[in-house]
Amino acid sequence: MATLILVRHGRSTANTSGVLAGRTPGIALDERGAAQAAALPGRLADVPLAAAVTSPLQRCRETLRPLLDARPGLPLHVEERISECDYGDWSGRKLAELNDEPLMEVVQGHASAAAFPGGESMRAMQDRAVEAVREWNARVEAEHGEDATYLMCSHGDIVKAIVADALGLHLDLFQRIHVDPCSVTAIRYTRLRPFLLRLGDTGDFAGFAPREHPGGSGTAEVGGGAGAP
Repeated sequence: MATLILVRHGRSTANTSGVLAGRTPGIALDERGAAQAAALPGRLADVPLAAAVTSPLQRCRETLRPLLDARPGLPLHVEERISECDYGDWSGRKLAELNDEPLMEVVQGHASAAAFPGGESMRAMQDRAVEAVREWNARVEAEHGEDATYLMCSHGDIVKAIVADALGLHLDLFQRIHVDPCSVTAIRYTRLRPFLLRLGDTGDFAGFAPREHPGGSGTAEVGGGAGAP
């Protein structure tokens, strides 16, 4: 079957302000995010792409704009099912404030039981995203052959949920996966099993350096975090 290139959108204004954007409209790439997006065509220059699929949200569309400009013949499809998790009443709130919510402990350790007030459950988020991948795999293979590669641009929690499914990990373990802004993850799907070829590849190892204020709690940032400073 097809090979899927998963791209998390570039760093956004919400990432740098510590806000859980969710589906809030008008969230754009910040200056660094725009630079990350501009570098994407070069990073993928040797990869033949049959199609590009994007979340409908602005930050994903902006991330793919330089790639589409570099490949004017590349078809773009908007896929609602890979949109950001609907965080409901949590959307637009500061992450530091949300850490004090009792639900955050469930999100971190028992994600399959977590449902956001006024929004959706994390289980429903994963189900819709994986369903979209399965259908796009079949469509791309039918139209372009079993060796075809296509790209999806989505969001941190969506990418992590898709990777967890590919690895056969329970959703409760998906917070062990981390993907930085504009990172590239590659999964090759076959009839019997998927193969994870790349995970969160940015080509930048600055994120491994000690932080000025290191976190020791082991908490995963909902929404995916801002990446290396």
